[in-house]
Amino acid sequence: MGALFELYMTTVNTQIAVEKGEMLPLMEEFYTIQGEGFHTGTAAYFVRIGGCDVGCHWCDVKESWNADLHPPTSIDQIVKNILAYSKTVVVTGGEPLTWNMQPFTNLLKQNDIKIHIETSGAFPVTGVWDWFCLSPKKNKLPVESAYQIADELKVIVYNKHDFIFAEEQAAQVNPNAILFLQPEWSKRNEMTPLIVDYVMKNPKWRISLQTHKYLNIP
Repeated sequence: MGALFELYMTTVNTQIAVEKGEMLPLMEEFYTIQGEGFHTGTAAYFVRIGGCDVGCHWCDVKESWNADLHPPTSIDQIVKNILAYSKTVVVTGGEPLTWNMQPFTNLLKQNDIKIHIETSGAFPVTGVWDWFCLSPKKNKLPVESAYQIADELKVIVYNKHDFIFAEEQAAQVNPNAILFLQPEWSKRNEMTPLIVDYVMKNPKWRISLQTHKYLNIP
């Protein structure tokens, strides 16, 4: 009975810590070269947080969707792991803003780590970010605060209609946001020429490619 009660209390305490943002469902973490968007080609430590209900059919990390599959990990341990490799972290998912990011980003700031996020913006923004990459999805549109603070708007192009969606999203973000169109990987041969033509006709946009996949790195 004592062992069962202890296990129960451990589970409850873990759930409370996750709700507070003191622990996060960590799917994976790795040091690599950023492959997409504005910071392409620069080194950073990636922290992929489990949990996402946006449900993009073309998502290439569907294994991140179920947060229960990924062990709640202390933010102190995650920060320690980051510091062993880099002073720049990219927080991604899944959808990291599913969780309270304030405690995590506070701790990162205390350790002078530059903090980037890649997010759909579909949940209220928590945490303090040095670079906010907004990648909106049709299934669940961003909240207003995400549009306001976006440093970068990155729209994934899966079909021709996504150009219309991209312009709708560009009209929502703040005027300082840098605009990117990125071909969805499985449709890259079809969409990339269309994106090239579109950017040449609409030079406010830039092209983002998943260069890490060409380089065969994480």
